[in-house]
Amino acid sequence: MNLQELITGAFAEDIPQGDITTSALGVTDSHGLAHLIAKQDLTLSGKDVFDQCLNFVDPDLKSRWNFQDGDSIYNGQTLCQIEGNLIQLLKAERVALNFLGHLSGIASKTHTFVKACEGTQCKILDTRKTLPLYRELSKKAVVDGGGTNHRMNLSDGILIKENHLQVGGGLEKTIAAVRTKTDLPIEVEVKNLDEVQQAITLGVQRIMLDNMSMSEMAKAIGIIPQSIEVEASGNMTLDRIPQVAKLGVNFISVGALTHSVDCADISLLFDWS
Repeated sequence: MNLQELITGAFAEDIPQGDITTSALGVTDSHGLAHLIAKQDLTLSGKDVFDQCLNFVDPDLKSRWNFQDGDSIYNGQTLCQIEGNLIQLLKAERVALNFLGHLSGIASKTHTFVKACEGTQCKILDTRKTLPLYRELSKKAVVDGGGTNHRMNLSDGILIKENHLQVGGGLEKTIAAVRTKTDLPIEVEVKNLDEVQQAITLGVQRIMLDNMSMSEMAKAIGIIPQSIEVEASGNMTLDRIPQVAKLGVNFISVGALTHSVDCADISLLFDWS
């Protein structure tokens, strides 16, 4: 499903048989201005999606943005001004804000995690834990927040996880089987130091340290050669991020960037003429 189809579906859900409240007012045209106001500090993402939502309802609704995706915005600042038929804008308002708030929420959360890694070489990665059909938008929001995309989908890279190892009969057999089918770089998830050593011996390109304690991660990093990238994953809260980053991992993957994000608080205020 592409973005236009997603927007079409969103409006079909929100206005299946017209906006009966606005229609009941008996007003069809009221030209005026509206302003998007940040109600919190945030990182912007989704401005183009917001504009496409306006355009879907009324191509004559025009927005003038004061910021770009990825910009930091402070509580009380005006994101953009919209001019046109405010009756039409009433119909577009909720769907457009739902997209903008959700995506800016992802970007804002990502920004806080990226800031927590300052002073290190560590990058914050997203995961595939995204709302179905929103992955492309969600992952762009992560980039807007300063993060880095991991795999877009299961077709986008080799990542051997615990269940793969169960099916494949352990690390050695699983990696050997994968290598008969592809020469793509291999990342493998490990849970203890024995598996770390096996992965090193088998020459994988990236090792994911999953749900390890700080002391275990420190020991693992001490034996992993610099030629192998190291990713930390599992229970990566904002409080833990600085400590983990300082251990020397290359990446920290954080599912919470997309699966449990708060919607950014943005209001659309009308200036009725």
